[in-house]
Formats: sequence, C-alpha cells, structure tokens
Amino acid sequence: MSRIGRAPITVPAGVTVTVENGNNVTVKGPLGTLTQKFHDGLTVNVDGNTVTVTRPNDEKEMRSLHGLTRTLLNNMVVGVKDGFTKKLEIVGVGYRAEKQSGKIVLGLGFSHPVYFLEKDGITFDVPDNTTIIVKGIDKQAVGQVAAAIRAKRPPEPYLGKGVKYSGERIRRKAGKTGK
Repeated sequence: MSRIGRAPITVPAGVTVTVENGNNVTVKGPLGTLTQKFHDGLTVNVDGNTVTVTRPNDEKEMRSLHGLTRTLLNNMVVGVKDGFTKKLEIVGVGYRAEKQSGKIVLGLGFSHPVYFLEKDGITFDVPDNTTIIVKGIDKQAVGQVAAAIRAKRPPEPYLGKGVKYSGERIRRKAGKTGK
C-alpha cells in the first residue's frame, strides 16, 4: 500500500468535507470553498472528522492515483483552513513592485511595466518594493501565479538579477577574466 495514500486526513473544526456521486469532493472552510472531481476507481470515505482514500486493486494506475488523491484532498483541507502563500523577491537596481487597486505593477527593466491582476481567489501583498507575497486557498493556483511572475524575469546566473523565490539559491557563474 502507499504510505501516503493510506494515511488518514484529519478534518479540523470549521471545515466540512462532502463527497457527492462521481467522486466530486467539496471542501468548505472559513477561507472559502474548493471543489474537485477525482478518479472514479478510488473511494473517498468521510467518517466524522477523518477522510480516507482507498483503492480497489494494486494496478499501477491505481497505485499512482492513490497517494496523489490523498495529497490533493489534504491540500484542499489545509487551503480552506489556513491558505497558501508564496514569497518572491526582486533583485536588481531599478527593479521594483508596487500594488495598485486589484493588481501589481512590476518594473523589471523592460521599456514597459508588467501587470498582474488579482483573480480566481489569488491576492497579492507587497510589504516593500522588492517583495511580493502571493496568497490563496488553491495551492496549485498560487504556485502557478508565482511561477508566471518569476517567468517574466528569471534570475540570471552572472549578477543574480531578476525575480526569485524566497530562499531560492541561484547558481552563479564567473564572468570574463582579463589577461
């Protein structure tokens, strides 16, 4: 059995998990509601404040989906209870971020500013002009938006300028050497 897949998920107080026909799972909590459809071969059981995922057989596809389904359910429960955040740092002279009404404006050395809108439950926080915090209840959406922001100016290996994740280590290269 999958060690991840057979671990039960404890549902905290204030969060409700409902399973409808066709393995449509809805998780409601203080921060919002998430709904996702899972594979029909797996069984999602809700017993009081625990959720378990079981698989019908040991075929390769079912084994791979078992742990994945359990992890996605756990992320839904954690998301509606606490939410997820990704912190980005901007490195470079003249590179900056600014929050305006419902969007962030990035100055990344281009001839034009770069805009990102808050949508689909994703919000931005800019504590200073070199830090961006992406917040939301859907872990996949938070990571996707953070990756899109980073992709506008990824850190380069010579000076390290660009947008990077907090804690990300940039491999540096030596520049040209003189004679």
